[in-house]
Amino acid sequence: MPSTSASPRDPTLRPRLVFTDLDGSLLDHHSYDWAPAKPWLARLKAQGVPVIPVTSKTRSEILPLRRALGLTDAPFIAENGAVAGLPLSWSHARLERGPGSDGLAIRTLGVDIGFIRKRLSVWRERLGVRFTTMSEMSLEELVDFTGLAEPEARLARMREGSEPLIWEEVDERLATFREGLESDGLRLVRGGRFWHVTGDCHKGSAVSWLIERFQALRGSRPLTLALGDGPNDIAMLEVVDQAVVIRGCHDLEVSPDQVSLYRSVVTGPAGWAEGVAYWWGRADRRLRSADAVVRQSDHRGGQGRVPA
Repeated sequence: MPSTSASPRDPTLRPRLVFTDLDGSLLDHHSYDWAPAKPWLARLKAQGVPVIPVTSKTRSEILPLRRALGLTDAPFIAENGAVAGLPLSWSHARLERGPGSDGLAIRTLGVDIGFIRKRLSVWRERLGVRFTTMSEMSLEELVDFTGLAEPEARLARMREGSEPLIWEEVDERLATFREGLESDGLRLVRGGRFWHVTGDCHKGSAVSWLIERFQALRGSRPLTLALGDGPNDIAMLEVVDQAVVIRGCHDLEVSPDQVSLYRSVVTGPAGWAEGVAYWWGRADRRLRSADAVVRQSDHRGGQGRVPA
């Protein structure tokens, strides 16, 4: 990503942003645990580096996770780029409505879920293809398929701008299905467990939008790192300065067009920590100095044009 005149050439002096997928990346694919990533989350927090979730999860799922992960000061991208949640420091009074009870301004970057579900019904009948959407699954089926606890599964069903589905046809029929959706301005992308139908948005477009927002509010272009494990992360991995493909618990190809790319040896949050350490944990004065902050803690117990 090219630097601007407002950005120093020395990468150790530039502000930084981390964009991260959740399931299979920062969160373990099976247990949803993130313990192996905690030391790096602490280091990044100590240095004031926002860690921004960019996920297929819903806003309702992300809100409690942000609190548990200690990421409440950072924005988030939900439903594969369809919804953005902005804390006050990332909002602009002329462009966003006032924050809600959760302190966040919500921006819809995609299309309404009602339109998506209506067109899915049309194309299922027109093409005679078989699939099951998340909204059609019983709560018990969703719990069994995802491994989520029942309360989390309920939150996963609260869609605003995307619909996950399980494809039940041969792969050869996907192309025709995708073409039909594209004629309605919809996209079909592959996640770790589901296919996802969204509007004309994706993780990459949402991340680019947030980078522009940061630059407009702070006056400098950040150094950006993104981490993900699935095909729906490719667009995000391609628009940042440095990227990590985390070894997946699947056999899906993830090959972004990215020169500054690292592939982790291990999976899940351990692979996430491995990837952050590869790019930022060695000859980096700013982040290396965070070691002392973490050790001490353990020992003691914008102005400018804003993108619309």
